[in-house]
Amino acid sequence: MAAEIVNPRSDSDVGSTEQEGGGEPLDSFDPAFALHRGGKMAVQATVPVRDKDDLSLAYTPGVAKVCTAIAEQPELVHDYTWKSSVVAVVTDGTAVLGLGDIGPEASLPVMEGKAILFKQFGGVDAVPIALSCTDVDEIVETVVRLAPSFGGVNLEDISAPRCFEIERRLQEELDIPVFHDDQHGTAVVTLAALRNAARLSGRAVGDLRAVISGAGAAGVAIAKMLIEAGIGDVAVTDRKGVVSADREDLTPVKRELAGFTNKAGLSGSLEDALAGADVFIGVSGGTVPEAAVASMAEGAFVFAMANPNPEVHPDVAHKYAAVVATGRSDFPNQINNVLAFPGIFAGALQVRASRITEGMKIAAAEALAGVVGDDLAADYVIPSPFDERVAPAVTAAVAAAARAEGVARR
Repeated sequence: MAAEIVNPRSDSDVGSTEQEGGGEPLDSFDPAFALHRGGKMAVQATVPVRDKDDLSLAYTPGVAKVCTAIAEQPELVHDYTWKSSVVAVVTDGTAVLGLGDIGPEASLPVMEGKAILFKQFGGVDAVPIALSCTDVDEIVETVVRLAPSFGGVNLEDISAPRCFEIERRLQEELDIPVFHDDQHGTAVVTLAALRNAARLSGRAVGDLRAVISGAGAAGVAIAKMLIEAGIGDVAVTDRKGVVSADREDLTPVKRELAGFTNKAGLSGSLEDALAGADVFIGVSGGTVPEAAVASMAEGAFVFAMANPNPEVHPDVAHKYAAVVATGRSDFPNQINNVLAFPGIFAGALQVRASRITEGMKIAAAEALAGVVGDDLAADYVIPSPFDERVAPAVTAAVAAAARAEGVARR
């Protein structure tokens, strides 16, 4: 679902950005700065205000009738404001891309980018909100206070383990969808790619043993989703090796993780866990030794998703794996969250879902996998973000799942 690009600014509207100490503007030699100059988004009116009659309807006195009606019947806010079609993109700037804790102002270009992807790929309006606090209680309180203006909340680039508690508490306190994309968007696209890789190889997901490198936001969510989808077994590793119940150094999140993963009782290093494994999923960075990849089962799947440097370079992975995916756009099979979050929110907002359930996420993954269809191949287990079938398919599947699970309100 493509959205119209509206650019109300001219070059004279904004000043150029000079290098520190003077000199040529940054955007005179860097296309990234040129594109970002003045920001990447703006508000566009959906109704004209051309004369006094328009003004009296769009604002005072006409607006008072609408306000009074909503005060008497709060549900009317969904019909007479943008609430049901707009998402808050909320960050505290503590885990921005591969840049780490760069603060709220420096995170704004990413949040603006996220917002325009919501619009471009899902037709969903989104507002970037960068918070100048990192305390869990303060973030939760702030988002709860802002929530009346929005139909959903997308949490973005908030560091682990705080992100888990923030999402959980907001889901408990709010009656609108709250979705941490760094966790669940990644998990949805990963599951879609895995389903198609399994279909290509003639294997059942339930027969696969996966190893996930990284026990942060994405790794934990992927593990949960794979278990929910019926994978045979999954082990998660962190810097100290396999997250197993016998370790005494586990955080509460990792201890919970150890309780429902690693049925085989593995211990030791990532390399130890990979021996004989069917699937490698990398969401941690670092480099996996080639010998460890070679030790995996024949016809393995390698999803090395770290950016900009995959844990296993595709040239190496292809020596041993039947299917290779990365997080990069310059290789086939890009695991990209933009395949998931626009359609997931579009579907949830379409039916005014009170939350996004596991069933809705799995439905999104299945719909995404289904877009590939009969074109399935080793270098095409996941569609392109620019495939216009993606967002409508995910939107419809998520909306249907919300109705089936009883969380839809229209």
